[in-house]
Amino acid sequence: MKRKILRIIGILFALFIIGMVITMLIMNKKVQNLEIGEIDLETVADGTYEGEYTLFPVTVVVKVTVEDHEIKNIEIIRHDNGQGEKAEAITTKVIDEQSLQVDIISGATYSCKTILKAVENALSK
Repeated sequence: MKRKILRIIGILFALFIIGMVITMLIMNKKVQNLEIGEIDLETVADGTYEGEYTLFPVTVVVKVTVEDHEIKNIEIIRHDNGQGEKAEAITTKVIDEQSLQVDIISGATYSCKTILKAVENALSK
């Protein structure tokens, strides 16, 4: 009886691990395939724009300020990030380069791409 219970627990544990691996593979594929579009700042009027994006498990809400067709500020209002806090530095790169086509910060790919997509969504409105 004890062996039967242990065998069932072992099988359930193995199925759980397999499920987690499959979930991680699917999530990694989503991150790799997520394309960040380029924004033509000449078409963006002065103002403050809010955008958000969720790429499980990361959610980002940003406020982007544009003046004279330049990104002047990106404020991260919400960043549910797990361990991706260092990704917030990507906003400085976007402002410096005036582009969403910037290098991703190593070790924070999920958060970086989610932040960039939130900025894209804000400026695409």
